[in-house]
Amino acid sequence: MTTAPAAPPAAFPITRGRTKGYETRAVDAFLNRARLSFEAGGEVVTAAEVRQVAFPLVRRGYVIAAVDTALTRIEDAFAARERDSAVARPGGARVWVGGARESAQVVLDRLSRPKGSKFARVGALRYGYRIDEVDLVAEKLGRYLAEGDPVTVDQVRNVAFRMQRGGYREAQVDAVLDAVIEVMLAVA
Repeated sequence: MTTAPAAPPAAFPITRGRTKGYETRAVDAFLNRARLSFEAGGEVVTAAEVRQVAFPLVRRGYVIAAVDTALTRIEDAFAARERDSAVARPGGARVWVGGARESAQVVLDRLSRPKGSKFARVGALRYGYRIDEVDLVAEKLGRYLAEGDPVTVDQVRNVAFRMQRGGYREAQVDAVLDAVIEVMLAVA
């Protein structure tokens, strides 16, 4: 009598009960693609893509926090590789720093807008990010960019806002947070 081969162990813990997690096949496929890209040294997967990847939520999926922790390490590795590759080119360090400085200035200009006007708002009946919370984080990030006040990449990655009617547009706020992370990783 032959037995079926055992299934390979899961890469991450699996959720139980009604708790949803990331769809295992989608996570496994992306991580395999990222691994192949990193090992081959190609630019197929970027740090920005790792940061922005999204997976469907399902029952009996991978525990979200475990996957997100791994993605953070992967993003850092891709960002370091991208920075090292750019800096290794002739004049690359100057170009890299100049690009980071330009991006930081664009973000700082956005964050320096008056309170309540830093981002576009959703309609009065729709929900967006709480304006006062976003403005508070924006002020802290503005001080980081302008004066070097201490802020870590993980603090920016983990920021979360409550929702309010007529709040700031999520996509705009998220794009600026992503830009801040890119600047931080560029100069790390």
